[in-house]
Amino acid sequence: MPRKSTSSLSIKRLKTICSALVIAGALPVWASETGQEGLANLPPADIYLLGEIHGNPTHHARQAEATAAIQPRALVFEMLSPEQADAAQDTSHADEAALEAALGWDGSGWPEFSLYYQIFAAAPDARLYGAALPRAEVRRAIGEGAAAVFGDDAARFGLDQPLPAEEQSEREALQDAAHCGAMPAEMLPGMVDAQRLRDASFARTALQALEQTGGPVVVITGNGHVHKGAMPAAFTSAAPDVRIFSLGQLYQAPQDAPFDQWIVSEAPELDEDPCAAFKN
Repeated sequence: MPRKSTSSLSIKRLKTICSALVIAGALPVWASETGQEGLANLPPADIYLLGEIHGNPTHHARQAEATAAIQPRALVFEMLSPEQADAAQDTSHADEAALEAALGWDGSGWPEFSLYYQIFAAAPDARLYGAALPRAEVRRAIGEGAAAVFGDDAARFGLDQPLPAEEQSEREALQDAAHCGAMPAEMLPGMVDAQRLRDASFARTALQALEQTGGPVVVITGNGHVHKGAMPAAFTSAAPDVRIFSLGQLYQAPQDAPFDQWIVSEAPELDEDPCAAFKN
């Protein structure tokens, strides 16, 4: 079976851009830069949010290092649906080919499985959870709003409340940048709602994993879901007593960093302009 090379980052060009962007905010007093050596000694937490820029080999290797040190009882992946995770629940994490097949990874559109496999291998006994939502539900949120699609627990996760005007404007600007300025302005509020829906859904899955396994839980997801206004905000609303730790992976040191810790790495060379598809 032919594999996609790491140059297939362009397959997920949109997700790469979105995940590289973070909403600016006041620097938390505990926020700090860490290095690779710090991955083996992260602060105590119930749920660890390990961010990435999708398809970056260095980022995935660091996620694997942190996961090996944490030894979570549950692994939650943005890249997997609940059905995919359930299908692979009894497959050994030591068998890369069997795990890839059980997950149905090939053809998913995500970068090659070998980049992510090291994370599975780092937690051989962890229960798997898929956090991905059906595309139809994400699209519904654009028109109907996050709360309507999320369901009965919308208030618990803060989706029944509008964002403050300044934060709404910041998020719309980020959506505009993430889509290379090609989205009609009237669609941007709906795109923000879709992102809020995903943040809350990922948080709900992580809390389910914590309840069922006792934790700790590791969540593998893009930087855009790790910043303090995304999943951490959903946790603050839904389960304020749960200890959350967020790690962002960036290409340059930020002036403001809405993470507990961040780590800087070099940006890979892309084969094509991520915005090329919008220019045709």
